[in-house]
Amino acid sequence: MNASKRRAIFERFHEANPEPRGELHYRSPFELLIAVILSAQATDKSVNLATDALYQHANTPRALLELGQKGLERYVKSIGLYRTKAKNIIATCKLLLEHHNGEVPRSRDALEALPGVGRKTANVVLNIAFGEPTIAVDTHIFRIGNRTGIAPGKTPLEVEQRLLKFVPEEFKLHAHHWLILHGRYICVARAPKCGECLIRDLCEWKGKLVTE
Repeated sequence: MNASKRRAIFERFHEANPEPRGELHYRSPFELLIAVILSAQATDKSVNLATDALYQHANTPRALLELGQKGLERYVKSIGLYRTKAKNIIATCKLLLEHHNGEVPRSRDALEALPGVGRKTANVVLNIAFGEPTIAVDTHIFRIGNRTGIAPGKTPLEVEQRLLKFVPEEFKLHAHHWLILHGRYICVARAPKCGECLIRDLCEWKGKLVTE
């Protein structure tokens, strides 16, 4: 895919949704961090149901530590891998208090040093909470990068690196959201809704269900 076609794709995303937002509920960088940790292999809807109740009672590192792992598990037990996630969250809260004055760090290395936080989670927090032009590659973005030809790659890291290289600078801040929302609702894994796709004429997927 050439540069002019990539630019046209992101111009259309921008025109259709100038200020895209993620679907996780949060009111602070800490609430976002916890929600993203919980969202691994889970839907945003299921996470929101859990955190809406949780954050009414505990939404700071100290409050979650006081709640304890078992107490936290009661709020998040409807989410997959909840025991492991609860354990990681409690350990993360402890590190935030011990090394970061209870604040979410703005550095990738510091974020990835927290239990339960990998590159994708760090990218989400850096992008949404701190306005960094990072692109977190989840299953949706990985699929779109390869399917459309925007940024093909064999691994999530390779797709991320190519997106950072190919996405025009002025669109990098919101590229993460545009691509995730497109993959979640239009360019779905099975039976993609090509007839509703605003970039179908620019997409290079040979299996398109609609041709121009």
